[in-house]
Amino acid sequence: MQQLEVINLLKNSLNFSDHSIEKLKKFANLVLKENQNYNLIAKSTEKQIWHRHILDSAQLVKFIDFNVSSMADLGTGAGFPGLVLEIFNKNKAFHVKLYEKSPLKRRFLKSVINELSLNAEVLGDVREEVIDSEIIICRAFKKLDQIIQVSREIAQKPHKLMILKGQNAQEEIKNSFKTKKYPYKLESSMTNKDSKIILMEINK
Repeated sequence: MQQLEVINLLKNSLNFSDHSIEKLKKFANLVLKENQNYNLIAKSTEKQIWHRHILDSAQLVKFIDFNVSSMADLGTGAGFPGLVLEIFNKNKAFHVKLYEKSPLKRRFLKSVINELSLNAEVLGDVREEVIDSEIIICRAFKKLDQIIQVSREIAQKPHKLMILKGQNAQEEIKNSFKTKKYPYKLESSMTNKDSKIILMEINK
């Protein structure tokens, strides 16, 4: 799926504004430019950045309530999905918190936030920080049982957990629920027929 096709989907299916699309273009260019110096995304996915990274991240807007106060993105890397969702967000009171242990990636994230005037905060390793958001999202972070452990042990209040996963999503759920089960839904991904989005409620 090429850039124009993805942009049409973002506008017509996910309600991204023209202004947001322009910011996404700048963001994509910044990622690709920095990727020449440091491995933010796999080199093999550079040509598919709009499909593999931007659309994959953007599809979460269908499940997010932007009227809560904040959202935490665990292991955000180059800002996927957190910065894509912040670019979409129209609520100035909604705050995006990006957790990333790599100092190089944190520096990149801060430069993007400044350049695009985004309402996001960059924090360090999740295990060394406070997580107090109503929504926790992650993509390519850890296996599901480890994500649940982090969200139960470190997150300070009940929250919705939204995880972008590949074709092993159901198997990971089964392995993670051996000791305790949580309410969840599996949604199909817009970018890969075998991939899933896990939506889970974690009550403290």
